[in-house]
Amino acid sequence: MANSGFQLLGYFLALGGWIGIISTTVLPQWKQSSYAGDAIIMAVGLYEGLWMSCASQSTGQVQCKIFDSLLSLDVHIQTCRALMVISVLMGFIAIIVSVVGMKCTKVGDNNPSTKSKIAISGGSLFLLSGVCTLVAVSWYATQVSYHFFDPNTPINARYEFGPALFVGWAAAILMMLGGSFLCCSCVNEERRGQQFYRQSQPSTAREYVDELLSETSFPD
Repeated sequence: MANSGFQLLGYFLALGGWIGIISTTVLPQWKQSSYAGDAIIMAVGLYEGLWMSCASQSTGQVQCKIFDSLLSLDVHIQTCRALMVISVLMGFIAIIVSVVGMKCTKVGDNNPSTKSKIAISGGSLFLLSGVCTLVAVSWYATQVSYHFFDPNTPINARYEFGPALFVGWAAAILMMLGGSFLCCSCVNEERRGQQFYRQSQPSTAREYVDELLSETSFPD
């Protein structure tokens, strides 16, 4: 019962992380215009994400423009796009695989050993999905920091971290925690099963030998 609760906790943590990864992927606030230093405070706030750039006016009106050309984008944006899409797809597969492998479900094979292996596979996919998100978000943040501190970058053209980056970091941590919980709960269960088998094996052999001796009649 404890393992089932541990698996459920890991599953829902990973599920929350996956929803956060989807939100991070579609949000345009990966970086936002900076007002630090001598930057002129404008009535328009600029945001950029993986798919579009937006301008938010002081009146509350927001205008967004989707990036027209894929090949004209910077390499880090193209790579982050690919990593985030892969992360979302792996998370979706992991959700299905984990449901089949968890102890509290009756889906698929009822063999505990098989279900444990399936659950470990789902947890591993969650871990990989979280790592992909962490790499993408951290790489993008590194580029933002580099251009912010670059003296050749005009002050009014500098950007800071947007809210989407923080959502991405939190989602990656949740995803990796959930995957780790799933993997650890199944590994511990398999180890306990192996220890129980090893402990019960000698006693079973002795009982078998005793039974043979009792059934065998020796001549006087």
